[in-house]
Amino acid sequence: MTRLPAALLSHQAPLELNEASTAWILASTALVLLMTLPGLALFYGGMVRRKNVIATIAHATAAFAIVTVLWFAVGYSLSFGDGGAASGFIGGLEAAFLNGVTPSTAHALAPGLPEFLWIAYQLTFAVITPALIAGAFAERIKFPASILFFVLWHLLVYVPICHQVWGGGWLGSLGVLDFAGGAVVHVSAGVAGLVAALVLGPRHGFGRDNMAPHNLALTAIGAGLLLVGWLGFNAGSAWAADGIAAVAAFNTLLAAAAAAIGWTAVEWIDHRRPTLLGLLSGLVAGLVGVTPAAGLVDPKGAFVIGLLSGPACYAGAVWLKRALKYDDSLDAFGLHGVGGIVGALLTGVFATAAINPAGANASLLNQAIGLVAVIAWSGAGTFLCLMACRFTTGLRVAKEEEIEGLDYTQHGETIHQ
Repeated sequence: MTRLPAALLSHQAPLELNEASTAWILASTALVLLMTLPGLALFYGGMVRRKNVIATIAHATAAFAIVTVLWFAVGYSLSFGDGGAASGFIGGLEAAFLNGVTPSTAHALAPGLPEFLWIAYQLTFAVITPALIAGAFAERIKFPASILFFVLWHLLVYVPICHQVWGGGWLGSLGVLDFAGGAVVHVSAGVAGLVAALVLGPRHGFGRDNMAPHNLALTAIGAGLLLVGWLGFNAGSAWAADGIAAVAAFNTLLAAAAAAIGWTAVEWIDHRRPTLLGLLSGLVAGLVGVTPAAGLVDPKGAFVIGLLSGPACYAGAVWLKRALKYDDSLDAFGLHGVGGIVGALLTGVFATAAINPAGANASLLNQAIGLVAVIAWSGAGTFLCLMACRFTTGLRVAKEEEIEGLDYTQHGETIHQ
């Protein structure tokens, strides 16, 4: 028998333990963490030049360490707590350092799950989001700058957006649908990546030197881990072991496959040959595109979202970058920004009450309003975070250090044998 807590915080409910759902979300938490370490670390690590592999993997590792501590201290409370008069935009501090959280409490959004598990699951989303941004500034940022950026960005950008969409804020109340993080995670990270790439400027030799991936085998392993982990990301976002989780899992796989085909078809026409990197990039594009829709659309909708996400992300990662000549090192905006925008908008088109009752309120207009709000908040907040880094730690390494490689100049380590 579960002991009731002496008093509940405003966001809490008594735990009504659902053992099957608890087991599934425990597994999903591990799967989503797998997406960052080692999934994203290897995916990005294989795409940089050999002299920057350690530095790139260090970004993902640092994001995990920094965000986990911040989430415990204030991030969870500000994201999912009650902010009183400011609750439309930010939560409060009543659960700071997890005060008031016990084994017998649940968050009101998921009364069948222990609150500690809910906190851990939501943490994994908070961890991967800044790690995604690192793909845009890879191979040229100072490590101290990346640490300060992760701290500031989590508190000033991720936490408010998370609360506004998922934690009881104004975007969720408006009816913006984001099943597993199309806007909260991918659009916010993609826009931040674009701003970071523009502020830092291109790598030395960009457009002239060979900057091809040093090891696509690592990237392929990372992409495979992302694909597996994404089942926890999307299907876990049903917060239950139920039919919605099941359709979200299938939609995730279908959209990834469709986008890989769509990307490769466009690449084949554009470059006269398909590439492994294109297949892997297309797969991730589909995963991103279906994220906001996974538990809200039927498989036909997921297929269309994936099939459109592949070419759209190819256009963002190849054609747009070529036309505007900005250096988004690992296509953080091209994949996550563009894919998230496409998926969020198409969620408003394909969401259906036949899959999820929330689909009855789907609105393309509301989805567009949500995207504008997230893009504006992330863009402005990211710029402020970068300026704070510029005037404290500094942003870029010296030219000579960049040419030598960040592995040695920032960390004193190397993968060379």
